[in-house]
Amino acid sequence: MANFTWEIKRDFLQNFPRDEDCVEAALSALLATAGSATPRGEIGFTSENERVAEYFLRLSERLALRAELWNAERDPKSKKDKLTFLCKSGEAERLMRSDSYRYAESEERALAYLRAAFLGSGSCTLPQNGAKTGFHLEFAFTSLESAEGFCEILAVFELLGKLVKRGERYVVYLKSREAISDFLSVSGAHSAFKRFEEVSALREESNNSNRVSNCFAGNADKTAIASAAQTVAFSELERTGKLETLPEELRAAARARIGNPTLALSELAAMLGITKSCLNHRLRKLMQLAAK
Repeated sequence: MANFTWEIKRDFLQNFPRDEDCVEAALSALLATAGSATPRGEIGFTSENERVAEYFLRLSERLALRAELWNAERDPKSKKDKLTFLCKSGEAERLMRSDSYRYAESEERALAYLRAAFLGSGSCTLPQNGAKTGFHLEFAFTSLESAEGFCEILAVFELLGKLVKRGERYVVYLKSREAISDFLSVSGAHSAFKRFEEVSALREESNNSNRVSNCFAGNADKTAIASAAQTVAFSELERTGKLETLPEELRAAARARIGNPTLALSELAAMLGITKSCLNHRLRKLMQLAAK
């Protein structure tokens, strides 16, 4: 299965903010998720994706922020080139520490922030075939204030994000299929949304099939247990001679079950030439007599 996170990011990269307020919101989100401060007071931005790095540079240029490539190194874990840019402007520091709550006041700015936050540190996983893991979408922030503000931004779109601290990062996540579907829909990730709905439909179909199979298996177990109990009870009636004192139709039903302990009720009824309901009634009567 192709990387679903990248599918979402590819959709978001096609939606570059149009006005300056949204550009500011998007750049603030990138710095809040993938930014860092150096000991010399510079603000760094790091990305393993060249297209996201280009997106960052375009945003910086729109706000007249000078961002220069500072380092490019190979990440041994992801086996990707990690690009780090430095901004020496005080405006960059202001944006990184900006109160993200204020971007929730405008739906358009909130949307720009949401998309850029995913570009900066977002990830989304879909359930794999045979795996127990389900749907999961998350964003990682460098500060608690930014993460809490992002929860307010999600609330603009009636999305409830949960917040947890993981190491030095603050993670906001969505886990339900419905919430992630709504996120993809409102954020404009149209291609990813279509893929997500296809996967969801297949998973639901698989779950329904499993439920039906489990139901059949459960019913088969119950039938086998009932048949075993009948066989034991009727054999005891026969051993003690009490079976011979019963009416012919009951004796025939009992002996048919003793001789065919694995047959289903419908098959046993067909063998005796009676209905399933009639046989069921006779077997219940025999079990009552055996219990006495």
